[in-house]
Amino acid sequence: MSFVVVENVGKTYSDRGSRTGATVLRNVSARLGEGEFVCLMGPSGSGKSTLLTILGAMNHPSEGKVVIDGIDVYALSDERRADFRSEYLGFVFQQHHLMPYLNAIENAMLPLATLRLGAAEKRRRALAVLEKVGLAGKASRLPNQLSGGEQGRLAIARAIVNDPPLVLADEPTGTLDTKTGGEIMKLFLDLNARGQTIFMVTHNPANARLAHRTLHIRDGALAPESDCPREQTSRTPADGLDSELPALMIDRSGDFDSLSGKPFGD
Repeated sequence: MSFVVVENVGKTYSDRGSRTGATVLRNVSARLGEGEFVCLMGPSGSGKSTLLTILGAMNHPSEGKVVIDGIDVYALSDERRADFRSEYLGFVFQQHHLMPYLNAIENAMLPLATLRLGAAEKRRRALAVLEKVGLAGKASRLPNQLSGGEQGRLAIARAIVNDPPLVLADEPTGTLDTKTGGEIMKLFLDLNARGQTIFMVTHNPANARLAHRTLHIRDGALAPESDCPREQTSRTPADGLDSELPALMIDRSGDFDSLSGKPFGD
């Protein structure tokens, strides 16, 4: 059974006082297996961000449904859907959206604010994820005292502090230089190797080569996977990525069955 099911999703934005609207998604259907790493690629304006916000339980589709771990997300009330986001989803944004007046551990603790946990437990969990992303020694630093790569790692720490089953990432390396972007992708791969399910929007073909599968969207519609361009398989560093990651720069598109979302042979 697929962990994430997107079924015939459409989205149309209507202008007030107008009978017409702008359709940005058309009959989108996709499935993700638990523990799978899937990338979404497409030109600007193709509907990538809209689909990501719908998966993130933030943007009600005009038609169709999204089911995550057996839960029909948009059948939930607004209050229950907010609880669902807190429990099930972690978000990593291109611009990071770190709070400049909070230090690293305080930024990492933000998703825990509404949970009924003591301050000591929240701090313990935040320190644990900072250690996981290599920032344990910089817990007291403000974001402007961290490098671009460290800010990216802090954004990932904040996304996983509540141990969400699904991480959604929107161009997480888009503002980073090649070497720093490679370090961030290595961290995503490390998380995925531990079983984290990841759905990532990216413009970077080198990033997409690291995923189990890459979906392509154009004009609001997903291309059939059989029609998607295949990236060149390589076990050497992808073009433009740092040479410190030779073992990780491989095409993993054959690891999962594209229909079931399960590894071949299961």
